[in-house]
Amino acid sequence: MNIEKTARSLVRKFDTNDPFRIAREKNIIVLYEPLGSIRGYYNCTRRQKFIHINQDLNEYQTYFTGAHELGHAILHPKSNTPFLRECTFYSVNRLEKEANQFAAFTLYDDYIFEEYLLCNYTLAQMACALGIPDMELIEYRVRHLKQKGGFL
Repeated sequence: MNIEKTARSLVRKFDTNDPFRIAREKNIIVLYEPLGSIRGYYNCTRRQKFIHINQDLNEYQTYFTGAHELGHAILHPKSNTPFLRECTFYSVNRLEKEANQFAAFTLYDDYIFEEYLLCNYTLAQMACALGIPDMELIEYRVRHLKQKGGFL
């Protein structure tokens, strides 16, 4: 599955990069709850998809978490990552990386990374400015941009 193509297709189809509007259009219910140290999670019950978001997150964290969980709903609709983590030996790392990549392609166009690179931002500064919690994800997006020839 091409994660970039899937994410950008949804953004075009619904004319928004807002993960919550996309979720609404796809009939995915979003719930805001007190989740303690958990940012969010996705589950599907009786064919109804749910995204759970920690109500205590700031705006950047909320949008990134929403896009990440939307990634699970789109890319891994039948996976229950909390169950997989607790009850199986299955590694959820691949699923989490894919959901992060989906979030980064949904929320941020290439030009944003190009602008930061042109202004000599470090990867850490980009991560902070964009509210992306995973430095590896910033490295992935910048590497992807360079491979596409978007930034020389």
